Parts: sequence; C-alpha cells; structure tokens
Amino acid sequence: MKMPSFRIPRHSKPRAPQRKFKMLKNKSLAHWPPAIRQLLNWSITVGSVLFCVLMLPTRFLGMELLGIGPNWLLIWVVAWSVKRSVWEGMLAGVVLGLIQDAMTSPDPTHAITLGFVGFLTALVQKHRFIQEDFISIALIVFVMAIVAETIFGLQLTLMGNAYSGESVRKVKYIWAYYQRVALASAILSSLWAPILYYPLNLWWRKIKLLEQG
Repeated sequence: MKMPSFRIPRHSKPRAPQRKFKMLKNKSLAHWPPAIRQLLNWSITVGSVLFCVLMLPTRFLGMELLGIGPNWLLIWVVAWSVKRSVWEGMLAGVVLGLIQDAMTSPDPTHAITLGFVGFLTALVQKHRFIQEDFISIALIVFVMAIVAETIFGLQLTLMGNAYSGESVRKVKYIWAYYQRVALASAILSSLWAPILYYPLNLWWRKIKLLEQG
C-alpha cells in the first residue's frame, strides 16, 4: 500500500512585489506608467549631474593638460541646452554654476559663466546655425569653454580693479594665465564631450518620443 506524497513543490509562486518587478522588467519602456517613467528620467538626469560634479576634481590618464581638466559641468549644460529653450538652458547653467560655487568659491561666481553658456547654446541651436552631430557638439563645447573662461577672467579683472586698484601689469598677468587655461579647458572638454553627450542625448530623445507618442 502506497503512502500519499506530501512533497512541497520546488518552484513556488513569486511574491507580489517580485511579480510586479518582473512584469515591469519584461515590458518595454513605452508600457511603463508615465509617473514611473518620469521618475526614472529625473533620476538619470540628476545622477548625470552628480557624476559630473564628482568628475570635476578627478584626474585620470589623458584628462589633464597644463594642470587643467575637462569642464564636465559645462559639457552637461551644453548637452542639456542643445534641444531646449533659451530659458531652460540658462536656468540649468545658473543652477550648475551655483553647485560649482559651493565646491570651489562663490567669488567670482560660476553661475554667470554657465548661465551664459546655457543661454548661448540654446540660442545657437534654436536658429540652427550648426547641425547636430558629435563633431558639432565638440565644436560648440570648444567655443563655450573659451567663452566661459573669458567671462571668468573678466570677473576676476573687475573684482581686482574694484577692491585693490590693480595695476595694468597684474591685469595682463591674469589674462595671460587665463588664455592658457581657456585653451587647455576647451581642448579637453571638446574631446571628452561626446562621452557624456551621446548617452544623455539618446535617453532624452527616447523620453521625448514616448511623451509625444
């Protein structure tokens, strides 16, 4: 006489949270709820900003020229402003400039330089003066890095004249130094710009298409 078997099945049903996670994982991004999609979009956007903030003081091989590294926050502002309005670009630049001020010094401020970079980038792309590709983005970053360093050097000059009545000789020293800084920053930032621009642009384009569709 056989005894009845009371074996527990090996594969039990997953719990409700696990089932929900697997359903979201198996679905494409288009089928995700809009709120979760928007939350993911903002998480990636803020995460990319934090990545740039952490990369600012970092110096890996090939990321330094004359003691200057790539301006990662400027690259982010350019990537953000390329397909957005002038006010969105300027606002992003001001916010990231204030973050950089908190890391370094608010005198002179980076909010003016990055805010102007965001404004100018959005203005250039709005009128379609430059076609959007990797070479064009590198060129925009190169020009904007020079513009940003020039504005920063101008702030230093005005501050020096206002507070200590600097001589012409010291002003010339400031500009001679910032010419080298501007060139080194522009070269490195333009070379590293596609690495940050490509994934961010791909993600933001996908989210925009999903929102429109």
